[in-house]
Amino acid sequence: MSKVAFLLADQFEDSEMKTPYDAVKEAGHEAEIIGLKQGQEVKGKQGKASYTTDKAIADANIEDYDAVVIPGGSSPENLRLDSHILQFVTAADRAGKPIAAICHGPQILASADLLKGRTITSYPPLQDDMVNAGAQFKDEEVVVDRNFITSRTPKDEPAFVRELLKAL
Repeated sequence: MSKVAFLLADQFEDSEMKTPYDAVKEAGHEAEIIGLKQGQEVKGKQGKASYTTDKAIADANIEDYDAVVIPGGSSPENLRLDSHILQFVTAADRAGKPIAAICHGPQILASADLLKGRTITSYPPLQDDMVNAGAQFKDEEVVVDRNFITSRTPKDEPAFVRELLKAL
């Protein structure tokens, strides 16, 4: 089975974390929550979910994981300036590991300069940012481009989870 890293900080979109996290575990895979600090409680912006980080990003090695999931909400904004986060997703991309990002999640891919020549989707108001980072933007429920799996909003979670589990 696969080991999946979930990159998470405060103010994540509750269902965009809970739905894929639960699905990954129910499918028999291992899920580990990685944040800026180990043992930190992070809360969803809807107040419906909270998690405690299993590991600090500074202590995480992409070689220990088979895939990366980046939930949306304000969490990506809180993570995208951390050099360890950017190095982690860059190493995952270089290794061809699946990177699943929903809603605001692709902001981390943009900050890591990974979108040039890629086709993705994201929360629709981020379209200009994604295009300016070099991506071709499609307004679709899920877009798979090589190892990238991207979706727009919570209503796209079924397609997002389907493609994530297929990639694992």
